[in-house]
Amino acid sequence: MVSTAEIFRQFPKLSEHQKAQFEQLYPLYKEWNEKINVISRKDIDELYTRHVLHALSVAKFADFSQVHSVLDIGTGGGFPGIPLAILFPEIDFHLVDSIGKKIQVVQGVADAVGLKNVKAEHARAEQIMGKYDVVTCRAVTQLVDFYGWISKNLKPDSEVICLKGGDLVDEIYNFKQRYPKKKVFIRNISELFADEFFETKKVLTVV
Repeated sequence: MVSTAEIFRQFPKLSEHQKAQFEQLYPLYKEWNEKINVISRKDIDELYTRHVLHALSVAKFADFSQVHSVLDIGTGGGFPGIPLAILFPEIDFHLVDSIGKKIQVVQGVADAVGLKNVKAEHARAEQIMGKYDVVTCRAVTQLVDFYGWISKNLKPDSEVICLKGGDLVDEIYNFKQRYPKKKVFIRNISELFADEFFETKKVLTVV
């Protein structure tokens, strides 16, 4: 079902401008998806639950009050970067993907909703050289590999926040073997949102 109602309920402090931006996302992604498939056909009508609200779950578990810059690696169609950029207009977001067509969609959506705080770039993670307060990803690769790509982009107190699903025991074990001094926290998104889609979905944070 196409609806922003749950987003507005979960984030009651949204301005009218932000609400309008969120409402623009469905028609924009539906139009882009007909040209460049960045969201599965069966998911497009569930955009606000399975993509936008999923992305915004990050903001429920992380404190962005002191964050100035976010790097979103493997952003795909712009998740979690685009919804978070709407939610936090004062933060600079750098959205990166190795597939040029996906970045074309990200740039098109960002321009259409007037996101001045988004930079979309067609590149591989290894090519990005800047330092960021937060690095995000959604279901990109195993954590130990991902961290190897982006460790160069972290400040001493940066956080890595990944949206993942399923059983993460082995993945976290392998990561801790390589990076024993790092702390990993797992939060269940099902604690926040009732929709069955979130039953196995998690926010994984590395500090």
